[in-house]
Amino acid sequence: MALSRLQLLRPPSHRSLPLSSSFPRIHHPPPLSSSHLRSWRRSNTLSSYRLLSSSSSSDDHRPLQLDSSTGESSTSVVGDLLDYLNESWTQFHATAEAKRQLLAAGFKLLNENDDWDLQPGGRYFFTRNMSSLVAFAIGERYRVGGGFNVIAAHTDSPCLKLKPRSASTKSGYLMVNVQTYGGGLWHTWFDRDLSLAGRVILKAGDGSFMHKLVKVRRPLLRVPTLAIHLDRSVNSEGFKPNLENHLIPLLATKLEDAQTKSEDKVSLANSPKIAHHALLLKVLAEELKCNADEIVGMELNVCDTQPSCLGGGNNEFIFSGRLDNLASSYCALRSLVDSCKSPGDLSNEKAIRMIALFDNEEVGSNSPQGAGAPTMFQAMKRIVDNLSHQSMGESALERAIHSSFLVSADMAHGLHPNFPDKYEEHHRPELQKGLVIKHNANQRYATSAVTAFLFKEVASMHNLPVQVSLQISLLPLVSIYYANKHL
Repeated sequence: MALSRLQLLRPPSHRSLPLSSSFPRIHHPPPLSSSHLRSWRRSNTLSSYRLLSSSSSSDDHRPLQLDSSTGESSTSVVGDLLDYLNESWTQFHATAEAKRQLLAAGFKLLNENDDWDLQPGGRYFFTRNMSSLVAFAIGERYRVGGGFNVIAAHTDSPCLKLKPRSASTKSGYLMVNVQTYGGGLWHTWFDRDLSLAGRVILKAGDGSFMHKLVKVRRPLLRVPTLAIHLDRSVNSEGFKPNLENHLIPLLATKLEDAQTKSEDKVSLANSPKIAHHALLLKVLAEELKCNADEIVGMELNVCDTQPSCLGGGNNEFIFSGRLDNLASSYCALRSLVDSCKSPGDLSNEKAIRMIALFDNEEVGSNSPQGAGAPTMFQAMKRIVDNLSHQSMGESALERAIHSSFLVSADMAHGLHPNFPDKYEEHHRPELQKGLVIKHNANQRYATSAVTAFLFKEVASMHNLPVQVSLQISLLPLVSIYYANKHL
């Protein structure tokens, strides 16, 4: 997807890292239920899908090729994306699913605390905080000072998160205190079938501790809207909920006093049971197949249980939450895996192909697992140092950075047919019209005339359409940084 200046001087081979944020166009697929997504993805019915292409109309209706040995489409991007979305309820699950796919593809898991033994032609990755990930494939012809071709995206999305002390009671109901994370449309969280997912810390019988991911798939919580009979002005004055008082999910009706007192005696044993309802801990323990007493910490998101699926008259739309930015994370992951999965894919590569999936972008990226941390640059330094087989010095890393190319892949706002006046007149990105390159005169994005030109050249090599935007939208978006300031 991101190619260095030297690579742009010649046409790429069919195994070069592809531009990855384009989605297939869908033409009359069979009916699909959410419970059959995975089995459907592996069936021959994907032969009815077509690739999105910027070439001629005849090419635009070229059928996908099926693997004759398995009957599975080799480019089943839509089905795989839906699987990824449905697995990735939280940033932790998104990272875990990416980890699973990388291991299945033959990538080696590294530990940031250990010494690394890297070799040209090798494929590696590491995770941080269970919510961010850096993966890379080293070209067999890589020489120290060669560049990195990077796609960066993020795993987090706006959501509601449980407060450290979530237990509260109101008017005979057990409520769960939450706080908003990121810039969400919070009125859309009302009247949905909600549940919980995230990371839990467990204490084992031998005194050790471990992290485990949890996902309660059944509807567990709900934020009910006030009935129209009690708020007649809502349609004329708008729905303006107080986020501290009105956005508190309902868990259950309050238990009888006798039962509550009995549970309270148990709850005093450790702090998590004081902070959280005993009923909530029981539900989590059932999912984790452990005792409630073993739960000593948690980091949970409120999640919508409605599965991601296809929709529209021709099933051409993907209906899903968390597209910002799991769509870009998936495309980056798929690009890296597909570009080096066959023997010889790295044999002529002189650079290092890398993806970085960061956490906490929605709140400024200033965390140890966010893009504001030096995670990626520390990895670059370690890679160059390891491959130099000697004391590196600063010049080798500086040469590598100045030969590198990075695409920051996020989502963009496609033209909304009901609100066209909200878009800049000459920069209105549209669905299925291509990738969006975002510009900003005040340098909120790193895109420049040089980097935009280079990206368009790569897109042209792959027959991919490109759009330009000055505002954010629901299409694949790229902000491009090219370290070398000279053509």
